Amino acid sequence: MTGLVERFARKTTDVDTDALRDLTAREREIFALLASGLSNNEIAAHRQLSDATVKSHVSRILGKLELRDRVQLVIYAYENGLVSP
Repeated sequence: MTGLVERFARKTTDVDTDALRDLTAREREIFALLASGLSNNEIAAHRQLSDATVKSHVSRILGKLELRDRVQLVIYAYENGLVSP
């Protein structure tokens, strides 16, 4: 089963660079941390930000990428080869 998951996770498609280009450098950084599974509190501690600031970044990222929630963000990241298992 693990092999199947790894093969699926390695599948890459064309990344929507226009959508990613709309993210600020900080938003791209937060995106990567979200995609790796960190919580807002963990991101805040890791980057020395307030929880409210992280929450604002998350909301803007989801809006710019037209994603409904964090789960879709992680799926988006895997489908576009932006993270690996």
